[in-house]
Amino acid sequence: MQIDKLRGKELDQLFQAILSLRNVDECYEFFDDLCTINEIQSLAQRLEVARMLQEGYTYQKIETETGASTATISRVKRCLHYGNDSYQLVFTRLNEQEQK
Repeated sequence: MQIDKLRGKELDQLFQAILSLRNVDECYEFFDDLCTINEIQSLAQRLEVARMLQEGYTYQKIETETGASTATISRVKRCLHYGNDSYQLVFTRLNEQEQK
């Protein structure tokens, strides 16, 4: 499993730090300190690409609306089909939050 290759003390610490954040404002502040603006935007772009793929948008439409390359779209699509189902988990939880 790919995840096992990543596991380690430093990544555990990073993920625990992210999980300790209490709200979106704290996330903005932490990620601003942690990443460049381009890195943050790239992560957000991938999540939007995943959402659009799940909703059946074409590569061309996704590329036009998000600015993502076809390579990025393909990678996200591969993760949606053969990954850890983490995008689906996140979308399910976001939908649950919106319904509250």
